[in-house]
Amino acid sequence: VIDHPKYQESKRIAIFLSMPDEIQTEEIIKDIFKQGKECFIPRYKPHSNHMDMLKLSSAEDISSLTLTSWNILQPSDDDSVREEALAGGGLDLIFMPGLGFDKKGNRLGRGKGYYDTYLERCMKHPSGKPYTIALAFREQICESVPVAENDVQVDEILYEDC
Repeated sequence: VIDHPKYQESKRIAIFLSMPDEIQTEEIIKDIFKQGKECFIPRYKPHSNHMDMLKLSSAEDISSLTLTSWNILQPSDDDSVREEALAGGGLDLIFMPGLGFDKKGNRLGRGKGYYDTYLERCMKHPSGKPYTIALAFREQICESVPVAENDVQVDEILYEDC
């Protein structure tokens, strides 16, 4: 990931905070700050498909986040001091999680459409749609995954030996 050309050229990067069954992103987050890039993480709104990408001030900032009912760390609902990526300069790159992927770039998420809805918002931003990279285990690559008409394909899927 760290040697990837899109990562190297990106300044504003959104990345998920890993759940135990996902590719672990902690070292990538540390590198984002080490390289002087800006790091944004998801804040999901429960009972909706709305998600924002809020800015972290440092890798250590993660310890100040709230644990949700889904066991995901994220900024609290009343946190209004963090920059939302689309309220500023947009994003260059989004690293995305998922349950399954196919080689056509289709992604099976957890069913709420958070990333698809967010990417639609990105497309309306002056900086446009960021490049998207899904981080996966080889076992998550399938022949095909079910898709709906509002699903947005990922630009690239990174997994072991890809």
